[in-house]
Amino acid sequence: MARLFGTDGVRGLANADLTPELAMSVAAAAARVLAEHDRSHRPVAVVGRDPRASSEMLDAAVTAGLTSAGADVLRVGALPTPAVAHLVSALGADIGVMISASHNAMPDNGIKLFAAGGHKLPDAVEDEIEQHMGQAFERPTGAAIGRVRDVPDAETQYVEHLIKVTPHRLDGLKVVVDCANGAASVAAPDAYRRAGAEVIAINATPDGLNINDGCGSTHIDVVAAAVREHGADLGIAHDGDADRCLAVDADGNAVDGDQILVVLALAMRDAGELFEDTLVATVMSNLGLHIAMREAGIRLRTTAVGDRYVLQELKAGGYSLGGEQSGHVVLPAHATTGDGLLTALRLMARMAETGKSLADLASVMRRLPQVLINVKVSDKAAVAKATSVREAVAAVEAELGETGRVLLRPSGTEQLVRVMVEATSHEQAESAAQRLAGVVSSVH
Repeated sequence: MARLFGTDGVRGLANADLTPELAMSVAAAAARVLAEHDRSHRPVAVVGRDPRASSEMLDAAVTAGLTSAGADVLRVGALPTPAVAHLVSALGADIGVMISASHNAMPDNGIKLFAAGGHKLPDAVEDEIEQHMGQAFERPTGAAIGRVRDVPDAETQYVEHLIKVTPHRLDGLKVVVDCANGAASVAAPDAYRRAGAEVIAINATPDGLNINDGCGSTHIDVVAAAVREHGADLGIAHDGDADRCLAVDADGNAVDGDQILVVLALAMRDAGELFEDTLVATVMSNLGLHIAMREAGIRLRTTAVGDRYVLQELKAGGYSLGGEQSGHVVLPAHATTGDGLLTALRLMARMAETGKSLADLASVMRRLPQVLINVKVSDKAAVAKATSVREAVAAVEAELGETGRVLLRPSGTEQLVRVMVEATSHEQAESAAQRLAGVVSSVH
């Protein structure tokens, strides 16, 4: 049987794969597991959601599940995922539940769980929760049933935290923010204005159906057009739950997560905040990031793809900055998970502090052309062992030298091998990737 929890919680088509019954079962099991771990007090859970229509339904189911197992619920409403993680810590809760499918289309939804302190649950605890689901248990009655309370100032608490950890005022900056009609539709414009920026908010009127619909971080061209139209200094694009951030400069050119990491790494190094002058990124980060960090004297530690692996490396080494090309950026001193609003504030603070444009700051890194081909195979293990594949990779690496890179990565869920090549020109990268893909597909 497939594991219920994926790399980022439980996710599926709302009311089909992810039903209220399933949500209630997950929540009740989570409350029971936490109660078993610590019987000194009644569990307290923070529950938040994004604005999609099904989140209202699943919010009710999760709340019912938690209270049925004796946990008290603090409902914070529609807020970004990192806000829920922050509030778990700030409110002294034992668990956080965020109902969102992030950048996915409106019909999907998901449930993300946080432990005390706002940290993602370890795999072992997720497995324990899954084992408890569907099991009979002694239901509390009377006064032992959990209670529900709304937290009316939840958004204010989160924004005040963001302002407090922003190192420089943003006065004089004009920013367009695309909220993806998602969870940051109120918090992002509010935070950027309070930090001093002139803010033009677009796609900030969620109606339950329009989240991520032709907008946000998966449609960067929308914010780019708005930046040019309004003559703004930059644009920020969030996804549906605002745990990530992408940007565009004043000319509408995209600034991806790798470039944002370079800007923040240099800012933190200059401020003495970059522990051991080390940045954490994934193996899929552009070679341009590696080159820029090497030239700046900053060490780069790489992990498997996925923000949970970045988080693990940050925690293991005590490092202070990590992230992904997709715009998930983690600053452990101020957040326990990727926080798109915190990232944007830090990026704009660097612009305000230096007086430089985003284009100037991002130019420290030159993105090398990157080609990715997904190759269907019959046996991923056979590809990994194949002499023909190893020889083909070695030949391409010799051809590229230090001006390119090759990465072959098996899919974690499908019979696919991802072939990625970076080179000084798109033509060279495309040619090498196609050659390697041909060798991989020939393995039986």
